[in-house]
Amino acid sequence: QVQLVESGGGLVQAGGSLRLSCAASGSIFSINAMGWYRQAPGKQRELVARMTSGGSTNYADSVKGRFTISRDNAKNTVYLQMNSLKPEDTAVYYCNADLGTDGYWGQGTQVTVSS
Repeated sequence: QVQLVESGGGLVQAGGSLRLSCAASGSIFSINAMGWYRQAPGKQRELVARMTSGGSTNYADSVKGRFTISRDNAKNTVYLQMNSLKPEDTAVYYCNADLGTDGYWGQGTQVTVSS
């Protein structure tokens, strides 16, 4: 099993920045990829950014050039740096660990961007 603890959400004005953190513990050596997803009210959960164990990354078109996913292997932590935030980025952001046959989710952290 993998436990994920997110932090870093909050309220920010449009154009501002936030950094989300996701600390992983447990069977971390079984993780194939980690990602950030978000879910806005009334919408489906969507992929924001993902990084494989080999370091490959992919981003949703809506965040390319503004968000960056990174990791600190020594801390078993994945980050999502979010710049130039827009009101449409408002959502609950979830960290995900993909183990191939299993997936684990964090508890979610609220990001609210005011106009």
